[in-house]
Amino acid sequence: MIKKLIDKLLDKTVRTTLRRPRWGKREDVPATVHGIDPSLVDGRAIDVVHTLKRAGYEAYIVGGAVRDLLLGLRPKDFDVATNATPEQVKALFRRAFIIGRRFRIVHVVFGRGREHEVIEVSTFRAYLDPSQAEPVVGDERSKRALAGVALAVDASGRVLRDNVWGPIEQDAARRDFTINAMYYDPETQTVVDFHHGIRDARKRVIRMIGDPATRYREDPVRIIRAVRFEAKLSRLGFKLDAKTRAPMAAHLHLLGDVPPSRLFDEMLKLLQTGHAIASVEALRAHGLDRGIYPLLDVVVERADEPLVRAALLDTDRRVAEGKPVAPSFLLACVLWQDVRAAWQRRVQAGTPTFPALAEAVDEVFDARIGDVSGRGKLGADMREIWMMQPRFDKRTGQSPFTLVEAPRFRAGFDFLRLRAQVGEVEEELAHWWETFSQASEPVRRDMIEAVRLEQQRAQRAGKGTRSRRTRADDAPAQAVPATPAADAVPPAPDDAQASADAPARKRRRRRRKPSGGGQGDGAVPDTGAPDA
Repeated sequence: MIKKLIDKLLDKTVRTTLRRPRWGKREDVPATVHGIDPSLVDGRAIDVVHTLKRAGYEAYIVGGAVRDLLLGLRPKDFDVATNATPEQVKALFRRAFIIGRRFRIVHVVFGRGREHEVIEVSTFRAYLDPSQAEPVVGDERSKRALAGVALAVDASGRVLRDNVWGPIEQDAARRDFTINAMYYDPETQTVVDFHHGIRDARKRVIRMIGDPATRYREDPVRIIRAVRFEAKLSRLGFKLDAKTRAPMAAHLHLLGDVPPSRLFDEMLKLLQTGHAIASVEALRAHGLDRGIYPLLDVVVERADEPLVRAALLDTDRRVAEGKPVAPSFLLACVLWQDVRAAWQRRVQAGTPTFPALAEAVDEVFDARIGDVSGRGKLGADMREIWMMQPRFDKRTGQSPFTLVEAPRFRAGFDFLRLRAQVGEVEEELAHWWETFSQASEPVRRDMIEAVRLEQQRAQRAGKGTRSRRTRADDAPAQAVPATPAADAVPPAPDDAQASADAPARKRRRRRRKPSGGGQGDGAVPDTGAPDA
């Protein structure tokens, strides 16, 4: 009897160990139930599905696009999943490119230039059993250790490479959230649902497939994705499921093993896909406001400061209007207070304005940006936006014509506009440059002449005030240059053309009369007019 009991327990243990994972029950939901409007589906995504199916493969529109279609939204991006391998997909399309090492996918490109569109095609992946994966010392960039390996994890269980193909039900189990694990066939208008994604979409719940803690260990970036989806869908009433939310903070430290480049890209998705303010609020609500990525920590910390908040709101507005956004502009706004403080410090120490600003930019790059500064265009664009700011103070001569033709003028002007919006500079300055940039050549010259005459009057008024004060005093007063306030912007190099509210001290010039003038070679005071 005891032997039978032991045999039964052993048999039960073996059966439990060998039990296959639950893939979920397949449901084929017809259009009469899911209600997707076919007119919202991109024609090029349909073409990709048709091409793959005509070649004998399974193919579906998948992921966030299906979720958005269920919610009655027009998706911005369309992904396709198929049982064809990347090489087989590439062979079917004239302009297709295999990308990625960790996950190999195919980009099918339609159109050219700015009007081009990319349909991302992925192959159904097999269920990942970490015990069957090859452990690797290193990370995704360890080329030698990962050479020839299809499935690999690091010591913490994070997936470093995953290119093992499988059936659709295993691919669904591999996806992160139930609302992103549905497959739509545009030919039959059927939604294939394995994990009650339609039910969760209607309940407005974001729920992880499988055990959340295990899924976060497999890929800690899922923590950021959970926050991003909640922020993106918060206006529709979506919330994270309690079991999905609970382990997030405890697994935050695992992000330290993720390559900075990948974290940087995830940060941009949080901030530049139209829900930046909601993302910041979600990070704070879940105790994730520090520890994801150093630059993101700064953004969240400064999100309530006027300039940064204005930049975040402006980014959300531009995305909603379908206008382009650039990470260089937003990061330039976030780090401006560091640049400005370092700039002021150097100017007050006697360094000329532009060299002081250049040194301040270098200091901030070293302290805040790290390896991102090596991203070429990003760092160059941020530097140009900052270096353009003192040039806006010079509105005479040929300088305005040169500045308005600069390639990054619009970004620099938008930065100035936000500074004016929060009271850092006069709104009149931003208005002047906006008018100047849109005006004709004669109007531009009239505007410059008006500024020149106004500056002359301000200089004369300043001289008259100083003369009256000197005559009224028993002893001559010595002029002391004003020290900029802690939050003031350092003056532009053309100090002689400062505003009437704070006229700069200008040294009197002495002009020699032409020889033979008949009046001796005595000096006359300068009138204040600019040299010819």
